[in-house]
Amino acid sequence: MDDVKDSFLSVAGESHGVFRDKASKFLSVAIPVVSEEEVKVNLERLRKSYYDANHHCYAYRLGFENQLYRSNDDGEPSGSAGKPIYGQILSVGLSDILVVVTRYFGGTKLGIPGLIHAYRTAAREALDHAVIIEKIIMVQFSVTFEYQMMNEIMRILKEEGAKILHQNATSKCEINFHIRKSQAFKTENRMNRLRDIVLRVM
Repeated sequence: MDDVKDSFLSVAGESHGVFRDKASKFLSVAIPVVSEEEVKVNLERLRKSYYDANHHCYAYRLGFENQLYRSNDDGEPSGSAGKPIYGQILSVGLSDILVVVTRYFGGTKLGIPGLIHAYRTAAREALDHAVIIEKIIMVQFSVTFEYQMMNEIMRILKEEGAKILHQNATSKCEINFHIRKSQAFKTENRMNRLRDIVLRVM
C-alpha cells in the first residue's frame, strides 16, 4: 500500500498577472483556497477592490480525491472565460486553488476566440508567477492503550513517521496522531496486532 497517491500540487500564496488586448485589460490572480467559503470571501474581496471592472470571471478546484470544481463566465459569452481559466488550472495540475481574471473593457469587442485567448493567457500569467508546492494528504488517528504499552506504541509511531498531535499519559493513555495516507494502512495493521488497544480514525 506504499504506492498510494497521497500528495498533490497547489500554490503557496497569491500570484498575479496581466494581459492586454485591443485596449481591454485582464488582471489575473491565483489564490490558495481549501473551501467554497474561502472562494466566496476572496471573490467578494476582489469585486470590492475592482468595483469598476466589467467582469470577474473565475474557476476553482478543491480537494484531491473527491474534487470539487466550478467555472464562471460572469456575463461573458458562455464558455469564453471560466472554462479557459479552468483549463489552465488543469494544465498545471493544481488543486486547492482559485483563479480570477478581472476584465476592464476597452471599447473593442474581441469575439469569442479572442476572449478565450485573453482569459486563458491572463490565467496562465498568474500561474506562471505562482510558487508551486506539494500538499501531503494526512490521515488522523486516535489510539487508546494501557500505560505499559507506551514504549511499543511510540516505537511504531516513530518508525512510521507519524506526528503526535496530542497525548494524555495517565493509567489509560491516549495519543492523537496523523500520518501520510500512504503509510496509514501499514501503521494501522501494526497497531492492531497489539493487545488491548483501541485505534480509530478521526
